[in-house]
Amino acid sequence: MVRKPVVSTISKGGYLQGNVNGRLPSLGSKEPPGQEKVVLKKKITLLRGISIIIGTIIGAGIFISPKGVLQNTGSVGMSLIIWTVCGVLSLFGALSYAELGTSIKKSGGHYAYILEVFGPLPAFVRVWVELLIIRPAATAVISLAFGRYILEPFFIQCEIPELAIKLITAVGITAVMVLNSMSVSWSARIQILLTFCKLTAILIIIVPGVMQLIKGQTQHFKDAFSGRDASIMGLPLAFYYGMYAYAGWFYLNFVTEEVENPEKNIPLAICISMAIVTIGYVLTNVAYFTTISAEELLLSNAVAVTFSERLLGNFSLAVPIFVALSCFGSMNGGVFAVSRLFYVASREGHLPEILSMIHVRKHTPLPAVIVLHPLTMIMLFSGDLNSLLNFLSFARWLFIGLAVAGLIYLRYKRPDMHRPFKVPLFIPALFSFTCLFMVALSLYSDPFSTGIGFVITLTGVPAYYLFIIWDKKPKWFRRMSDRITRTLQIILEVVPEEDCRKL
Repeated sequence: MVRKPVVSTISKGGYLQGNVNGRLPSLGSKEPPGQEKVVLKKKITLLRGISIIIGTIIGAGIFISPKGVLQNTGSVGMSLIIWTVCGVLSLFGALSYAELGTSIKKSGGHYAYILEVFGPLPAFVRVWVELLIIRPAATAVISLAFGRYILEPFFIQCEIPELAIKLITAVGITAVMVLNSMSVSWSARIQILLTFCKLTAILIIIVPGVMQLIKGQTQHFKDAFSGRDASIMGLPLAFYYGMYAYAGWFYLNFVTEEVENPEKNIPLAICISMAIVTIGYVLTNVAYFTTISAEELLLSNAVAVTFSERLLGNFSLAVPIFVALSCFGSMNGGVFAVSRLFYVASREGHLPEILSMIHVRKHTPLPAVIVLHPLTMIMLFSGDLNSLLNFLSFARWLFIGLAVAGLIYLRYKRPDMHRPFKVPLFIPALFSFTCLFMVALSLYSDPFSTGIGFVITLTGVPAYYLFIIWDKKPKWFRRMSDRITRTLQIILEVVPEEDCRKL
């Protein structure tokens, strides 16, 4: 770990600060008059925690094209079983993270747990890949879906220009970054609103579907397990698609330090959210099959739109708007949570020091939020984003599996550790095995893309020794680094997480 240097006093804006150590003052110390604590406040209530998890899990996939599961299972019945099993396994992963989050009360999710259990090198590699590739690419992909569906009602009779999609996408990304930079409370409130929009969109599909079942529209469920037989690789790939659709249950653990009463609210938020998402996903797929056959679903590029056009008439024009709002909620929740990962990694000395600083008035991790903006814009206007995500999809499951395996390791290494929430050992064992299975599946099904992702991930090792371990950097480099940090502090009006006094 790198020891952080002393940062000079900021004159612009009239704020005084002292040593940067990433720690809060003693709780027993008396604060001088006029002094204000500059920290990330505990503003994540139970409802906000639920909205973060649901809002980031439910994106565009369930509305646009859930055909990956059906395509690889070969039958309606087996696809519904896969959706249910993936929901249960995701719940197991989420429960494992609930134990980790209530035992290791640090924000940062996977990074914080890997750092605690396995040390700084694997933790640094995790945040290195997340910052440079995974998060900018993932944000750009979901943002492009937002741009496409927000414009669809205006281009009913013609194809949407790609440039228009990218421009409106850029506006959406910028809006999310500004929102998360300005206020924790407002970003959380908007996340709650968007989560209700997502659930409303799902109900718009489920309720007509249930009515269709009541009317006896069950022809697509007859011989539900008949059809094309799944290949040996079919079921594992269907499982992979399903697990990817549920990804996002871990985001609340990225903001643990901002959760009110985390020992109670983190497990509750996780259990409630996963129950809602799993039931919603399964019932949505059931609703689709009341109106659309398996063959028609495989041919549709936007299943929710096809479904609504058949059952809802003119109201179907609202569906793309709901899909766009769903994507915007995923963008907002992802940026809100992952910025805390960069904040914590910087506080530990694994990223530039400026990323661990907080705005003096708004109390948001402003630098950690906006660092994603230029990287995401580069991804948006450059190559094939889906290829980038394929390169590194295995990295996500590798490190999540490693973090959950760390829970098992801590049970034996530190048996006396305070654990307010504890899961049966078979739950993390089964889930970590599932993650390893998905990594192996990636290697088997697409060795070229996975190999490239593996090489990109390994670049974090020399980067760790160059930027973190090597402490004999040239004086000119250190002076330049300190000057850049001070300049950015003045421009952004940010200080380390500590007390500051208005002059």
